[in-house]
Amino acid sequence: MNLEIVRGLLLNNRDNNNILKIIQAQNLQDAWLCAGTIRNFIWNYLSNNPNFDQATDVDVVFNDPAITYEETVEIEQELKHAYPEYEWELKNKVYMHPHNPNTEPYESSRDAISKFPECCTAIGARLIDDHLEIFCPYGIEDIIQFKVRPTPHFQNNPERMKKYKERVLSKNWQIRWTKIQLEEVYG
Repeated sequence: MNLEIVRGLLLNNRDNNNILKIIQAQNLQDAWLCAGTIRNFIWNYLSNNPNFDQATDVDVVFNDPAITYEETVEIEQELKHAYPEYEWELKNKVYMHPHNPNTEPYESSRDAISKFPECCTAIGARLIDDHLEIFCPYGIEDIIQFKVRPTPHFQNNPERMKKYKERVLSKNWQIRWTKIQLEEVYG
């Protein structure tokens, strides 16, 4: 599997294609479908599970200092009302860096995605006209190999690593996807 195959899978899946079009229609600055939405979709596909899991959050990031935190919450609520079949989680990355210890404000959504806790979660996709752009700063290998390891941003800071370990252990991914390989969690 490579990024071209992932691109095809995302575009050919009715739900993912619909979500990407909904995100594009919002006209949010630097907006991406990302993280667990895409990772779980790929893990499900590779595990012969249903391709789109309605219980998975639809993770959307954007980066716009002109939109307040409160306005971001309103937009998320509007999405939930208009498209209740999806579990929307909309984040304006302008306000998200304090959630990770010792993290400077993100310069863009790509910057934020590259600083997600796990390499396998650091993936985003967005429609630009009719083309699907995919951003995967650490490559696709961790995702397709079910490997969970910290991104360099988390790896080089003890406080962030503590948060990474707590997060990974709380997710219990290995119960749902038996091929999961957790790295740098126990020890």
